[in-house]
Amino acid sequence: MKSLYLQGLSRGRSPESPKKCQTWASDDPVERIAQTYERFLLDERGVKPRTVTNYLPTVRRFLAEHFGGRDITLGSLSAQDANQFILREARRLGHARAKLVATILRSFLRHLHQRGAIPAALAGAVLPVTKWSLAGLPKALQPEEIQSLLSSCDRNTVAGRRDYAILLLLARLGLRGGEVSALTLDDFDWDAGIVNVSGKGQRREPLPLPGDVGEAVAGYLRNGRPPGCPTRRVFVRLRAPQRGFASTSAIDDIVCRALARARLAPPFKGAHLLRHSLATGMLRNGASLEDIGQILRHRHPETTQIYAKLDLEALRSVAPPWPGGAA
Repeated sequence: MKSLYLQGLSRGRSPESPKKCQTWASDDPVERIAQTYERFLLDERGVKPRTVTNYLPTVRRFLAEHFGGRDITLGSLSAQDANQFILREARRLGHARAKLVATILRSFLRHLHQRGAIPAALAGAVLPVTKWSLAGLPKALQPEEIQSLLSSCDRNTVAGRRDYAILLLLARLGLRGGEVSALTLDDFDWDAGIVNVSGKGQRREPLPLPGDVGEAVAGYLRNGRPPGCPTRRVFVRLRAPQRGFASTSAIDDIVCRALARARLAPPFKGAHLLRHSLATGMLRNGASLEDIGQILRHRHPETTQIYAKLDLEALRSVAPPWPGGAA
């Protein structure tokens, strides 16, 4: 049996709807509910049309998934229905989008309660979508995977020599993608074996240049980088105009292509993957968090703490016993 709310919708617009609204009623119950919610947002709440356009697909999907082909009885909706839908959306779309889904459902349920379509104020029971600081584990490659990544570069080509040098800078020095992209010819002190990196906050930091990294960069400069290139950037585009990369995303693309060639499919595929891999490898080889923070040039010790979770053996020694006993 359809609710009084749906019966009112079948006449085209609810009694509270302003006369200026000319939206035609639909034969689809889900669409009729969505249209009434749309009028509520536009005419009563003054929400921008662009925001309304972003809200409506989520409302339609929520109703369609919950009721399927059954009659829509809005009074049967519960907070659990909304929270389970948010969980499914979080798995499908990720954390940021799930937060928006929760916001949309609170607004929609508040609208239904004000219209008398649901008996209880369910909006307050929709749980917030949280993301705790340091909740995840750093994504990293194993040493043999790093080697496969480097070996995937064809160093008989200009592109291969350039990409090999870039990947080594990321993997051996833990540079950020933007730091590699910004390197200039003046940043390398070949006699001292140092590369000066422009880090965050306009800081310039000298780093020791490992032999294999220096050889890779020098090999690209001698037999890859165009001699008459007008820019002082070290790494340039392969196609004209031959200038430095326009953004950090070009470095991410180089990493992604190398991962594809090496047939590696980690969850995260950007340049930062190699920075995390360096830190993870150092930790496994006995380096302290302080040492890792110095190599990665973290300004605050808290930034390095995420790597502490990778030392599972050390964590087991400080973890309290589970109250229920061993699983």
